[in-house]
Amino acid sequence: MASRTQPIAFINARLVDPETGYDGDGAVVVKDGMIADALHRPTIESLSEDVRVIDCSGAMLAPGLVDLRVKTGEPGAEPKETLKSASRAAAAGGVTSIVIQPDTDPAIDDPAMVDFILRRARDIELVHVYPAGAATRGCQGERLAELGLMREAGAVYFTDADRPIADSKVFRRVLSYAKGFGAAVAHRPADPWLCAGACATEGEFAARLGLPSAPAVAERIMLERDLALAGLTGAQLIVDQITTADALESLARARDRGVRATATAGINHLSFNELDIGDYRTFARLDPPLRTEADRQALIEALVSGLVEVVVSAHAPAPAEDKRLPFSEATPGGVGLETLLPALLSLHHDGGAPLATLIRAVTLAPARLVGLDAGRIAQGAPADLVLCDIAAPFRVDADKLSSKSKNSPFDGRRLQGGVLMTLVSGRIVHQAVA
Repeated sequence: MASRTQPIAFINARLVDPETGYDGDGAVVVKDGMIADALHRPTIESLSEDVRVIDCSGAMLAPGLVDLRVKTGEPGAEPKETLKSASRAAAAGGVTSIVIQPDTDPAIDDPAMVDFILRRARDIELVHVYPAGAATRGCQGERLAELGLMREAGAVYFTDADRPIADSKVFRRVLSYAKGFGAAVAHRPADPWLCAGACATEGEFAARLGLPSAPAVAERIMLERDLALAGLTGAQLIVDQITTADALESLARARDRGVRATATAGINHLSFNELDIGDYRTFARLDPPLRTEADRQALIEALVSGLVEVVVSAHAPAPAEDKRLPFSEATPGGVGLETLLPALLSLHHDGGAPLATLIRAVTLAPARLVGLDAGRIAQGAPADLVLCDIAAPFRVDADKLSSKSKNSPFDGRRLQGGVLMTLVSGRIVHQAVA
């Protein structure tokens, strides 16, 4: 492993830069935590003797991934996941920046909790960790949290995570206050009354399995309200994990009207459909629930067209005892930091989605959305990089993941895309075993 101060030169790389759209031969020099040079040719002339040269042999060199939706158990439920184990998983998956969701115990709803997360991340010193602040106290959807003070302390956006804010008056106030502080608000579009008790999408398949279900229109109903209030307040809305074709239509119309709305898609909903529940497979018990294949294909098309701009892992660890239950009683969610990149690459391998478009959705687009200096390969940019053999096949073994919890919906699935090396601020924080 290179020392922290040793310059590194990557040569013979397939350089993918989402800022310029470049996808071709490249070479990059890293020095003092920054990108000292980025060239659109395979080699670099006249390197000094102190530079460590890494021959990429055609592997993809891209900006490190930025994951806007990561849950941990810390504080309050450390057996699920700690910030350290989540950071290790992120590094192993080529993710160099993660945003922690605020629905912890206690919730991240005041500046002291924001500071706690930032200090813990500095102590761990692996990947960049940023907190999202709770939109309401305790994520209960009733009283506004201390948005301004949390923003000053370092919260990158506001959200109540999985809990929709049902009170429209409260949500309007959240949007208005957040706009005043220059922050975005992420909200899960799900009508809480229609979705109460549901664990699947209403339809023939859920009925055959006898699972409590909610109609897909529950997403569109809440989204229409959210878009209307975003238009009224002029605030930046992050549509948290859009999943249905109907909701995508609503989003497209609102954006045509000038509403400031950016949608994220979870990698699970881009990769699986409701049939993947199979014989009550609780690793596929997710929130939002898996949708139809038509919805999945519509989501992929929206990602390629740019209607959906950001992809997240929706990393949600749950210990075995919370998953080894009847499907409707199992805790929803799946770990995803280590499978985000190879699962996304499947859309390139299987469907021909442009590689630069996919990489932008997990690098530059999320970074710009929340104001992070990340997601690009250019002179003077932070040296947060991932080196990945995008053709390397492997079978996901959940037991071998770095996360403390092993609840991966990709367990047993064959993917392509092995992360060879991850750099954060020029430091090698992960290197695959040869």
